[in-house]
Amino acid sequence: MNFIVSDRDNSVVRADYEVRFVLNDNLENSGDKEILTMMGFEKGSVCDLPNARRIYVSLKDTNPESLRIAVSKIVKALKGHNVKTVKMPRLSAPATAEGGTYGAIKEIEAALSAIAEGFVLSGYSFDKYKSNPTPCTIEEVYVSVSGCDRVTAEAALKRGRIIGEATNYVRDIVNEIPEVYNSIKMADDAEKLAEEYVNVTCRDYSKDYLKAQDMNAFLAVNQAGPYDPKLIHLTYTPRGESKGKICFVGKGLTYDSGGLSLKTGNGMYNMKSDKSGAAAAMGIIKAAAELELPYEIHSVLGVTENMIGSRAYKPDDVLRTRGGVTVEVNNTDAEGRLVLCDCLSWAQDEVQPDYIIDMATLTGACVVGLGNYTAGVIGNNYDLQVDFKLKAQTSGENYTLLEFNDHLRPLLDSKIADVRNSVPGGTGGAITAGLFLDKFIKEEYKDKWLHLDIAGPAFSGEPWGYNPAGGTGAGVRGCIYWLLNK
Repeated sequence: MNFIVSDRDNSVVRADYEVRFVLNDNLENSGDKEILTMMGFEKGSVCDLPNARRIYVSLKDTNPESLRIAVSKIVKALKGHNVKTVKMPRLSAPATAEGGTYGAIKEIEAALSAIAEGFVLSGYSFDKYKSNPTPCTIEEVYVSVSGCDRVTAEAALKRGRIIGEATNYVRDIVNEIPEVYNSIKMADDAEKLAEEYVNVTCRDYSKDYLKAQDMNAFLAVNQAGPYDPKLIHLTYTPRGESKGKICFVGKGLTYDSGGLSLKTGNGMYNMKSDKSGAAAAMGIIKAAAELELPYEIHSVLGVTENMIGSRAYKPDDVLRTRGGVTVEVNNTDAEGRLVLCDCLSWAQDEVQPDYIIDMATLTGACVVGLGNYTAGVIGNNYDLQVDFKLKAQTSGENYTLLEFNDHLRPLLDSKIADVRNSVPGGTGGAITAGLFLDKFIKEEYKDKWLHLDIAGPAFSGEPWGYNPAGGTGAGVRGCIYWLLNK
């Protein structure tokens, strides 16, 4: 999708369709007040007028997230119309006499980025297995601006397009079926990603390396799987001076049956989404390379399946992890944290970053506590948690802080090992999972580490906002906005 900046009057810009926003339900200057009133146009509405080749959408306010949501309504309404070009209302900054359809935008760059993101994100569909797909046909979007130079406007639109496309890249990975997408495929995709950019490198490590590194928790999860595990390390190096080194660690369970602690039939459905954390870490590398961010960024992915069979690891097993901590297994469906604990240990020693953030569809408890649309931010450093939330939420992703509680720590105690991997029937499951991971964070990294539990927003059975049903690419935009705002 291309975004074209125009400084001409909107009336002379030719396009298949014109978009008009209605701010604060004010129809006076709409030009179609009578018909909109007759059709019951109200707050939250979208009204398509095919004969006039115009579409109206209610705009709550001029905040970036409101613009993304409004654009998503436009794209959904125009699907099936075979519309290739769209022109947007005029943006003005600062306020002028003409004002534009929805007045002055103080943060015009944020608004332009949000508009581009909205189009790219809501135009996405995963339809490779459908016989008769209905893709979005919009190819070009004309954006008219005043009070903002063309170079600035084009850069803002480009930023939004890049972030949206990186998110869609992740959605494709998350949505791909387990028959196709395994550890070998993810390693291949990581290699291809590195080949696209001169300043991105990739190394993937196989089972023998994991054995040499004593990554026995990771290996245990893989025991019954048909494909060897992969530890994948992607690195983006900025062209100029680096402002710091950040490492993202992603859980990459390409399928999770629950192991011998077998999930129910309904619980197993859509477990292809358990690779969302690793996919998001790949998407961050893609976005960073295209945005040319001034940070050295590493993504470490732990990739395997959690399957059943005669070789499967079992409840009652004790695993000695890479960091030397012994883990009593009491639930083989608490496998993501076993993969992550070894990967976090490796990343601290081998990457030695300034900050380390892991992302995982880790617990159903986080979904129960926060709902389907919000990720949990967990860690030891409250200031870092707040900083991440405030900067990441400008992306439109929802984050809530979950704080550690020392009264929960003893629940992970084991009678025969250093720690057990879950708390049977216990409360605070999202926090105790974070406390388990904290056991593997070295003292010097305690205040530099965050755990993002994206179990709720990473995959959805129904569309919401600008997210389609299926993979949403959760984590990519939040982390990129955090980096952009640092």
